[in-house]
Amino acid sequence: SYQRFANCYRRFYKLQPEVTRSIYDQFVSQLKTSIQEEIQEVKDEGNLEVLFDTLDKIVEEAKNQEEPAWRPSGIPEEDVRSAMVPYLLKHRSYLRKVLKEKEEENKKVAESVLAGRDRIAELQQLIQARKHAWQ
Repeated sequence: SYQRFANCYRRFYKLQPEVTRSIYDQFVSQLKTSIQEEIQEVKDEGNLEVLFDTLDKIVEEAKNQEEPAWRPSGIPEEDVRSAMVPYLLKHRSYLRKVLKEKEEENKKVAESVLAGRDRIAELQQLIQARKHAWQ
């Protein structure tokens, strides 16, 4: 603040307060300019504007997500469990669905095979009957 600046240069402030104020204003102005230049230099060196744009895009995409973002707890066992259990439960559900579909398909195929065997047995009897009739 100006008061602190004036207290540091108390003798000069007492002799010429207007000049002290002018020096303070110039100092603050040059300090702001220097800080802004330094920040711009850091942004340019690190290519931060591109990275910030990318980060903004990621944040926008994350707003549409229904599930919260995953954060590590620091305990590897719990982290793996919390990440893998939902996936494995979904996978188990999918596998059960596929299993049920395959069991139904197998049941239909088994019925078809039994019907085919019955038809073969009927045809064999018919062949035997015709064979006996022919003889």
